[in-house]
Amino acid sequence: MRFDVVTLFPDMFAAITEHGITRRAREQGAWRLQTWNPRDFTTDAHRTVDDRPFGGGPGMVLMAEPLAQGVEAARTAQAQDGGRTLVAAFSAAGTPLRDARVRELAAQGQAGLSLVLVCGRYEGIDQRFLDACVDEEWSVGDFVLSGGELAAMALIDAVVRHLPGTMRPESAQDESFAEGLLDAPHYTRPEVWRGREVPPVLLSGHHADIARWRREQALARTRRIRPDLLQNT
Repeated sequence: MRFDVVTLFPDMFAAITEHGITRRAREQGAWRLQTWNPRDFTTDAHRTVDDRPFGGGPGMVLMAEPLAQGVEAARTAQAQDGGRTLVAAFSAAGTPLRDARVRELAAQGQAGLSLVLVCGRYEGIDQRFLDACVDEEWSVGDFVLSGGELAAMALIDAVVRHLPGTMRPESAQDESFAEGLLDAPHYTRPEVWRGREVPPVLLSGHHADIARWRREQALARTRRIRPDLLQNT
C-alpha cells in the first residue's frame, strides 16, 4: 500500500520508517512512503508557505497553492501505480477515525487504494484548498496537535498493522475495538509480582473458561471506561 504525505517536516516520519512493526513491514514491501514538502513548490526566496489570516486573528494560515501543488505531485506519482487515490487532511474538525475505518482503509489498500495525507500546521489551512483538493478530513481525538504529522503517523501505523504479513491475524482479532469492546487485561511471568497474583483462571489451562473470563473482563472494562461502545455491541 502506498502513502504520500504532504508535510513541512518530512524527517519526522523516520519514527515509522525506521522503527518497529512499520519498519519491518516496509522492508518487506507491505507499504511505501513518499513525502512532499510544500516549500518545494514555492517561488519566492523565503519559500513562504503561510500568511496572516484574512479578517485578523492570531497565528498564521497555510497557503493553498503550495499544498495544492504538493497534492498534485503526489497524485501524479500515484497514478503511475494505477489504482485509486484518496486525499485526506487532519483537523480537529474532521470525522473521528475509528477502528472500522482503519480496517476498511487497509482492505482498500490491498485492492489498490493509495492515500495522500495532508499535514496542517500553525492556525490552520486555507479553506479553499480543503474544498478543492481534499476528499475527507479526519480527527484522531478531541484535542489539538501542533501539526498533522503525529496524526498521519498514527493513521499509517494503524493501517499498516492490518496489511497481510505485518502481524499474525489472531493478534488483530483479539485487540481492542476488534469486536466493539476494549481488550481484556493481559498478564505474563512471574505469576506473583510485588504481591499481586495472576488471575487463577489464566493458569488453569481450560480454554473455554479462559475465553469466558476474557469476554467478561472486556465487557466490564468497556462498561467502566467506554460505555458508549456498548451501544454498538
